[in-house]
Amino acid sequence: MAQAIVYSSTNCSFCKQLKTYLEEQNISYEERNIDLSEEARQELSKIGIMSVPLTVIGEKQILGFNPNRIKKALAALEEKAE
Repeated sequence: MAQAIVYSSTNCSFCKQLKTYLEEQNISYEERNIDLSEEARQELSKIGIMSVPLTVIGEKQILGFNPNRIKKALAALEEKAE
């Protein structure tokens, strides 16, 4: 199961940086590209956020490319799982 959900768009440079970072850190993620998926666009709209990248880890939503918040959210998720 993916540790994170990443809402992205096709030509977003921060999205590319984020995905590269997640791959380098061996963090599994499910990408939901709002340019390619109407369903992903609607999910993002329901969350109330209209910009990407948005990373969802557990209950946490992290807007933009923010490695520190990603690490903290993953650590909190792991604590909950134990």
